[in-house]
Amino acid sequence: MERVTLVALLLCLSAGALLVQAEDPYLFFDWKVTYGTIAPLGVPQQGILINGQFPGPRINCTSNNNIVVNVFNQLDEPLLLTWAGVQQRKNSWQDGTLGTMCPILPGQNYTYHFQVKDQIGSYFYYPTVGLQKAAGGMGPLNVHSRDLIPVPFDRPADEYNVLVGDWYTKGHKALKNMLDSGRSLGRPDGIQINGKSAKVGDNVEPLFTMEPGKTYRYRVCNVGLKTSINFRIQGHPLKLVEIEGSHTVQYDFDSLDVHVGQCLSVLVTADKEPKDYYFVASSRFIKVPLSSVGIIRYTNGKGPASPELPPSAPVGSAGIAWSMNQFRSFRWNLTASAARPNPQGSYHYGQINITRTIKLVNSESRVGGKLRYAINGVSHIDTPTPLKHAEYFGVADKLFQYNLVKDDGSAVNTPAPTIAPSVLNATFRNFVEIIFENHEKTIQTYNLDGYSFFAVAVEPGTWSPEKRKNYNLLDAISRHNVQVYPGSWAAIMTTLDNAGMWNLRSDMQHRAYLGQQLYFSVLSPARSLRDEYNLPDNQPLCGGIVEKLPLPAPYTA
Repeated sequence: MERVTLVALLLCLSAGALLVQAEDPYLFFDWKVTYGTIAPLGVPQQGILINGQFPGPRINCTSNNNIVVNVFNQLDEPLLLTWAGVQQRKNSWQDGTLGTMCPILPGQNYTYHFQVKDQIGSYFYYPTVGLQKAAGGMGPLNVHSRDLIPVPFDRPADEYNVLVGDWYTKGHKALKNMLDSGRSLGRPDGIQINGKSAKVGDNVEPLFTMEPGKTYRYRVCNVGLKTSINFRIQGHPLKLVEIEGSHTVQYDFDSLDVHVGQCLSVLVTADKEPKDYYFVASSRFIKVPLSSVGIIRYTNGKGPASPELPPSAPVGSAGIAWSMNQFRSFRWNLTASAARPNPQGSYHYGQINITRTIKLVNSESRVGGKLRYAINGVSHIDTPTPLKHAEYFGVADKLFQYNLVKDDGSAVNTPAPTIAPSVLNATFRNFVEIIFENHEKTIQTYNLDGYSFFAVAVEPGTWSPEKRKNYNLLDAISRHNVQVYPGSWAAIMTTLDNAGMWNLRSDMQHRAYLGQQLYFSVLSPARSLRDEYNLPDNQPLCGGIVEKLPLPAPYTA
């Protein structure tokens, strides 16, 4: 059940004076997380449902809203939800990763409370424990601009969320056991679109309907485990308008690649012959292609969709070049307003001096016959006590060692990775450059919690300082996820202005689970509530290291 209420006034006492100020609206949600039978590929299997739904409930909110989600875990295993792309300003306590929070134990509940501060865009939430994402537990999260903020396109007739991704018919526990035993996941069994799949000619209910002459916004997210997706709509151009919270220069595309963990918005106008049309999703960069279709129906439609599908994007090396060029065509709309404190166009990131360059190289190896993935030779493991808790209570040295990962990308070619918690110290408010280098034959995607970054380059080969001349230092998209093609590199830039413990992970779920992730520890020396919130009163402690320690002196204003 959803409850929406406006908290109009906040009374707080500061320095002996009574202050009265308006507070942003609150949205309240109660979610029961259970198992249930689902069949995204037509094969009944156990799934993870939220309030009986897969995909889960949609969160529709507005920039600066406060979101309160009371999650009841009715599974037989621990649970955490992360809100991918939500920056959780000053509030890594709510980020939903095992490095920042204790999981919600079976039969218990936890109330997330966070603000979508100075953000707009298309995002999604999903479970982060084990391979639970392979069973569902995910849903869309839309952040709208406030009414006073102009949007660079007319209000659409309606908005549709499309959660698309690869899918396995094995259950999430079986998939986890496969990884734990040293085996790989193998190839997916198919592609699901909003929990369903179909092939050309199937008699299925439409995913969406459109009225002739009207324009609709499709928010498309790749929620899969490991496979990039190309999508297109039969007979209709896709006008790209937003990527992960940034309005884009608007171009029409016949099809778009969306990589694992990424979201984007397109406008589609119903100006064709009134009938059914196929929404087509097909795999990218895998040997055995997969595809699925769904029906988009005109409300006065009088005919089935044509069996002739629009062509897929090129494959092989030509497909990588095509996809890379598409990435380069994405540009930030510098004339559009935005939710962030620095309006789009006023933040000249290309003129800021880089204070630190970090090169991160992914690798695959076997340790004791079991598969491990690593970054710069360090394969991360989660700890019973969250890293953030140990750091907050001043006992980090009992749990982990900082800076095992070196900035220069070294330790990649060691025979076996170091298996340990991986935490990098970072200086608050530094402007950093992060290079991702992929020497493997499979595409990678990376997600950085807590921030948006400027994805300034994706290029073939290996990186060197001379490659900076190829950076887009004017209008690169500000986003939270970037892809790195096989035998290629990507460069991002960001200001580490959000204090907390922030997860940088492969969005390929199996790779993150087996170690391809790390955390940035970004501490404010001021210990001020202006920079970071205190440990929430309702947050449980766990792991045996901090539970009996006295609470640290709280941060103050």
